[in-house]
Amino acid sequence: MSARAAVILAAGQGTRMKSKIPKVLHRIGGRTLVERTIDTVRQIGCEKIVVVVGTHSPEVRATVEARLGKDAVAVQESPLGTGHAVLAAKAALEGFDGDVLITYADAPLLEPQDLEPLFALREDGSDVALMGFEPADPLLYGRVITGKGGAVQRIVEARDANPVEKAVRLCNAGMMVADRKKLFGWLARVGNDNVKGEYYLTDVIGLAVEDGGTVRVHVAAEEAVMGCDTPAQLAQAEAIFQRRRRGRFLAEGVAMLAPDTVHFSWDTEIAAGAMIEQFVVFAPGVRVETGAVIRAFSHLEGAIVREGALIGPYARLRPGADIGEEAHIGNFVEVKKVAVGKGAKANHLTYLGDGTVGAGANIGAGTIFCNYDGFDKWETHVGEGAFVGSNTALVAPVKVGAGAYTGSGSVITRDVAPDALALERSDQAERPGWAARFRQRKLAERAAKKAKA
Repeated sequence: MSARAAVILAAGQGTRMKSKIPKVLHRIGGRTLVERTIDTVRQIGCEKIVVVVGTHSPEVRATVEARLGKDAVAVQESPLGTGHAVLAAKAALEGFDGDVLITYADAPLLEPQDLEPLFALREDGSDVALMGFEPADPLLYGRVITGKGGAVQRIVEARDANPVEKAVRLCNAGMMVADRKKLFGWLARVGNDNVKGEYYLTDVIGLAVEDGGTVRVHVAAEEAVMGCDTPAQLAQAEAIFQRRRRGRFLAEGVAMLAPDTVHFSWDTEIAAGAMIEQFVVFAPGVRVETGAVIRAFSHLEGAIVREGALIGPYARLRPGADIGEEAHIGNFVEVKKVAVGKGAKANHLTYLGDGTVGAGANIGAGTIFCNYDGFDKWETHVGEGAFVGSNTALVAPVKVGAGAYTGSGSVITRDVAPDALALERSDQAERPGWAARFRQRKLAERAAKKAKA
């Protein structure tokens, strides 16, 4: 098998997205389009990856450099077409001996199984392996014209096609694989004698055929090659991603009561035997172990939910939440950067931020870990088997010892010894008959106002 490299084209203007965010930095499944493409070409064994960016989007360049390093970036100084963009990667691929895949950063639904057939065609003797598709509406796509044995003869742009050519269903998706030396040799001969004055990558096909080379096409599914040029297409791609991910989890043994209402991220991990109820959102960085139940209307991000734990309904797990086996995090409870021990419970209206909750501890309704002083974050640690009474404010840094209790309504500012009871309350004052007198006075005031009216 030949060595593999990839050129990812990410220099487009993206004007139809109508956003200050560069097109390829929009997200599908919580992952930017360009990073999704990088992940895919890595999975098919591309040892060298070059991303072509434009001068208009330094944010794209920064994203690529953070993932792959500066050597992986090639800059297209002027937007002079797809062929010109690939030529910008020539220096970065100097000395590479093998096949080069050309693909696009705004086609985020491509998966390894969609691209592998292109390399198989190359191994089978094709000089260029082209990806095609048969869209429901081929109106605006370039037609792939084939001849004897299915060999590609040329690509005809829709505006230049005659009626016979327009009747062809097979269209050009744009991805291709060719030997590096031959590819850049053909690109050096591509001209710009067209209406736009641009250098088109598709001209490589005609040049390869002219040189006696063989060009063959692999036909992919339309949704696999769809681009994301507009907000509507981005939404369509997100829907396809979510449908695929739901299907995968269901097949793997994850139970979902209403799959269409559950939303996943690119890296969500859920073990067989877990149960996901309706309207749950998994932002990036979540792992759910077997036997766990995520109840309705919960939002999880950067969190671990361990075996048999119960989350929600209406729970929010933020980055750093680590919910132990058989633990319960209930309705309107928010957990951030807290490890919750086995069997511990925080069932109602609670904020746990920065710290730990020991195994078997009970956190009463309305409890707050007061972790932020306006400048720094501080930790709260609740020991095993401790009982934190309702409406307790634990002012960090503070520790509640194993087996200790805090009285409801307390503001705890000092450490509590194991098995102790900590109370912080002022004396309750009572005024006999005050409520009756208050009501009588208010009713009299209301009657007087009505009389004057």
